[in-house]
Amino acid sequence: MSAVRRFLALDLGTARTRSLAAGGHAIADRASAVVALPSGSGSADVVRPLRHGMVADPGACLRLVRLVVQDTRLYDGRPPARVLAGVPLAASPSDRRAVRVAVSEAAGCEVTLVEEPLAAAVGAGLDVLDPRPCLVLDVGAGIVEAVAISEGGVVDATALQLSATTGAGLAAYAMEGVVDMTAALVRRLPAVRARGLLVTGGGAREELLLRRLRGALRLQVEVAAQPQYATVRGLMRLCLQPALATGLAPAAH
Repeated sequence: MSAVRRFLALDLGTARTRSLAAGGHAIADRASAVVALPSGSGSADVVRPLRHGMVADPGACLRLVRLVVQDTRLYDGRPPARVLAGVPLAASPSDRRAVRVAVSEAAGCEVTLVEEPLAAAVGAGLDVLDPRPCLVLDVGAGIVEAVAISEGGVVDATALQLSATTGAGLAAYAMEGVVDMTAALVRRLPAVRARGLLVTGGGAREELLLRRLRGALRLQVEVAAQPQYATVRGLMRLCLQPALATGLAPAAH
């Protein structure tokens, strides 16, 4: 059995957590929630360990990652030798440490962090090493990030944290905020117009958002294939293509 199967890609999201083991047959996709530890009340409350795509409850996050590692062991019973985990570009150093600690403790191996919009661009097939900047809008349940990528790094970025998650799409305030922040990035860096806008993430198919973006930006707007899986696929591609990973700017610590 090839050692390559010991790589694990992990996309910890506010609403859903996706993982993929190299050599695995499918992406494991589970709700980002765990049952609360017994408190003596007899009720089984559900805890969501992530907020705005970042760790809000370290203990619950550790338990979630352990479940995820178990999911991937359906394909390979051995523990992973390396995990690539996504983090929002807006994550602070303490947010990043929380992810690294939880994942390394649960997986028992080296953990490398990659900014999620950058991983999503890789997973969607964009040439992120191209000097011509590309524009990516990553629409998550807890945070939306618009980034311009050139030569393997993020050259400009903006983010909007979402106060609530529902199944009905972005709230009106969030819709306005996402369109406004993306338009502002385009004004700051008009060179992104040449390659258009790629939308990724679980909220990428929201038709009203896409119409608003096309109307406000006046540029080509495309949705990645299976946009909810772009990040985890990009993380796995970086695991399997070290030369590509080497060309990326390292994630901030």
